[in-house]
Amino acid sequence: MTNPTHSRELPVALSIAGSDSGAGAGIQADLLTFAAHGVFGTTAITCLTAQNPHGVSGIQATTASFVTEQCRQVAQHFHPKALKTGMLLNAEIVRAVAEFIRSSGIPAVIDPVMAATSGATLLAPDAIDAVRKQLIPLAAVVTPNLDEATILLGRKALGGLHCAEEAQELARIFNVPFLLKGGHAEGDELVDVLATPTGETKSFTARRAPAVDTHGSGCTLSAAITAQLAKGKNLTEAVSIAHAYLQGAIHGPIQVAGLNCIRHL
Repeated sequence: MTNPTHSRELPVALSIAGSDSGAGAGIQADLLTFAAHGVFGTTAITCLTAQNPHGVSGIQATTASFVTEQCRQVAQHFHPKALKTGMLLNAEIVRAVAEFIRSSGIPAVIDPVMAATSGATLLAPDAIDAVRKQLIPLAAVVTPNLDEATILLGRKALGGLHCAEEAQELARIFNVPFLLKGGHAEGDELVDVLATPTGETKSFTARRAPAVDTHGSGCTLSAAITAQLAKGKNLTEAVSIAHAYLQGAIHGPIQVAGLNCIRHL
């Protein structure tokens, strides 16, 4: 029998994001995803939300200084090998997180959470400029959906046949890799594209699962990429593993409160 004290130490990842009271997205989805990939998950909670699958009814922000303090305490003891950002809510938190990433040097997966599918605003307008100028340039990879890509491009992102071109444009503009997610495009054949500033691309295809509530899919994908980076995979390997994991979790859902939901574990 293996002595548990001699077992291999788990790699550590950090999620800097909001709490989802419905547990399908945010910190809760990130921790489930980290666990599914054999990574110990730590957190810095940026805000609390009151929500369920029908929408967000309230948001309570954490102070920027306390977000920083959470990050500092995690970094000092756990030494995470990779981190991800999710819902950052306001410009003060964005700037604080950017400074932590800059000073710590931890590879960062930036999920530029700006709006919920329900239409609720999850990033204050004055924070968008801070995300563009201070956060995205520090990213190991940025993972926008088409709505977020529309904001970053300044024109409507279409995905589908245009996804590779749009991903390349984003990577060139910001000079960091982008994984453009195509789940909000028309049709049942979906494509995500990973693009680098030097012009390389890799496409990942999937089929839509119409009977599944995919709330939290973006959080889950970015957390899976983070977990694989924490385990030492390169970016292309990390994205490939994470994409396959998410598709398995969507197409093999669990039933919760009358919904088919993403199966993280």
